[in-house]
Amino acid sequence: MSDLLLGLRLYARGAGMVLRSPRLLRLGALPALVTALFYLAALVVLVRYLGDLVGLLTPFATTWSPGARDTAEVVVGIALVAAVALVSVLTFVAVTLAVGGPFYEKLSEIVDDTVGTVPDGPGRSWPGSVRDGLLLVGLSVLVAVPLFVAGFLPVVGQTVVPVVAALAGGRLLVLELTAPALERRGLGFASRRRVVRSRRALGWAVGVPTYLLCLVPLVGIVAIPIGAAAATLVARELRGEPTGLPSHRPAPPARGEPSPH
Repeated sequence: MSDLLLGLRLYARGAGMVLRSPRLLRLGALPALVTALFYLAALVVLVRYLGDLVGLLTPFATTWSPGARDTAEVVVGIALVAAVALVSVLTFVAVTLAVGGPFYEKLSEIVDDTVGTVPDGPGRSWPGSVRDGLLLVGLSVLVAVPLFVAGFLPVVGQTVVPVVAALAGGRLLVLELTAPALERRGLGFASRRRVVRSRRALGWAVGVPTYLLCLVPLVGIVAIPIGAAAATLVARELRGEPTGLPSHRPAPPARGEPSPH
C-alpha cells in the first residue's frame, strides 16, 4: 500500500473517530471555535481592504494601459491571497493548538488508547506548545515570502504557487499536529521533523486535506480535531505501532532515538 493511500485511509479513520464521538469533537472544536472568531474578524478586514492593499503594492502599474494594469492587479491580488492564506492557516492551527494544548493532548491520548496503548511518556507541556507554535509561525512566514514573490510570475503564480503552498502548509501542519503523540514517545522537535520527513506522502495525506479545509471559514473548527486525530494515527504508523489499518512496511526510529519495540 502506498504511503499516500495509507495516509488518506488514516485521515478517513481519524475523521470517523471524531465525527462519531461527541467527546472528541467537543475537545477539539472548542479551542478552534474561540480562535476562529478572532480570525474571522481579521478575514473580514482583509476582504474589506484587499483592493487598497493591491493598489499599494502595484504603484508601478499606474501608467500602464487599463488591460495591463488590471492584469497586474489580479496577479498581485492572487499572490497576496495565497501568501496570506498560508500564513493564516498555519498561524490559526498554531494558535489553536497553543490555546487548547491540554484539550488536544487529551484528544490524542484517547485516540491512542482506542487503537492501542498510550505510551507512558512525558507528554507535551503548555510552554512547549507555545514555543513550537511560535516556531511554526516563523517557518510559515519564511515559506510565504518566496511564494508571494513567485506569485508575481504569470501563469506560474496562479497555478504552481497555490499547489506548492498547499504542500508546504500540509507538511508544516502535520509536523505540529503529530507533536502531542510524538512527544509522548520522547521525540523532540528535531526528531519529530526527521520522522515526519522520512515518509512525506504519509504526512501530506493528512496535512494537505487539513490545510485545505482550514481555508474555508469556520470549517477549521472541525478540521483541526479531525487532523489531530488522524495525525495521532500517523504518529503511531511512523513509530511502527498498530493503527487498526495494515501498514505496508514498518518505519525505522528517528536517528538517535530508541526503537519503539
